[in-house]
Amino acid sequence: MTDNYGREITYMRMSVTELCDLRCRYCMPENGICKKAPELMLTVEEMACAVRAAASLGIRKIRITGGEPLVNKNIVEICRNAASVPGIEEVCITTNGIKLPKLAQPLKEAGVKRVNISLDTLNAEKYAYMTRRGTLSQAEEGLRAALLAGFKKIKINTVLIGGFNDDEIRSLAELTMRYPVDIRFIELMPMYDSGDFGPEAFISNERVLEELPEAEKVPCDGSVARLYRLPGAMGNIGLISPVSAHFCAECNRIRLTADGKLKPCLHSSDEISIKGLDEEGMRGQMIRAIHAKPEWHGALDCNNRSKAGRNMNQIGG
Repeated sequence: MTDNYGREITYMRMSVTELCDLRCRYCMPENGICKKAPELMLTVEEMACAVRAAASLGIRKIRITGGEPLVNKNIVEICRNAASVPGIEEVCITTNGIKLPKLAQPLKEAGVKRVNISLDTLNAEKYAYMTRRGTLSQAEEGLRAALLAGFKKIKINTVLIGGFNDDEIRSLAELTMRYPVDIRFIELMPMYDSGDFGPEAFISNERVLEELPEAEKVPCDGSVARLYRLPGAMGNIGLISPVSAHFCAECNRIRLTADGKLKPCLHSSDEISIKGLDEEGMRGQMIRAIHAKPEWHGALDCNNRSKAGRNMNQIGG
């Protein structure tokens, strides 16, 4: 299905929880969030119904997100249900990796094709500071578990933050020399106002290219990332630049929150509820959401904050 601007919508990001076992400073308050009553959240059956409705409209890719999706006790069943829907070609998951040592193999067997692991630093003290809990060694163990489970095209997501990890660009990029993984640098978006990030935190991904002059441009893989590769590397370096060079003209996605709200655009407060509907009702609301996608999200920078109306953990990335 295409939206009002001729963009073919083939991708749905589906959050399965607002909760997380970490407290990253750009995403969540230090004390976490209040857990909503179960009756306000999508059930496992409603999530499966939503995927079927999405597939009927031409959605081919589902990415499972959170919060941290692996804290949902039904995560393997949710993924298996999504992967079994006719028309769905790829089920992926984005995780902090902490619980992958136990879940990587079951997720692979459930039909998950790809795993993205969030990792913003290779410094143990900085990891503890940014996440407020968990350890770098746990995240590294999660990466190893994903590799051992046989996942291909593993991607490491790194939020680029001036004054925090811009001095680690090379060491992070060189993970692609050590492992068969891609790393994607993502510009910090002005969403959660924690007070931890001043104007200097919002830096352009062009900094990555300045630090890695030997990186060679490679063809795009169909994602929104501009791709580069270090000589001899096993994986690519991706640059995702929603702030300095928005990619709204190529946006092919809608988002579904864990409490059943469709968001046509990450940075819009517009929400369309599907909670409590049957498959046909969900399908109708998804058509509304696709037609409600804006042409672009508007200016984003430290002075123009996102109008999403929610923190990232409540949307699903």
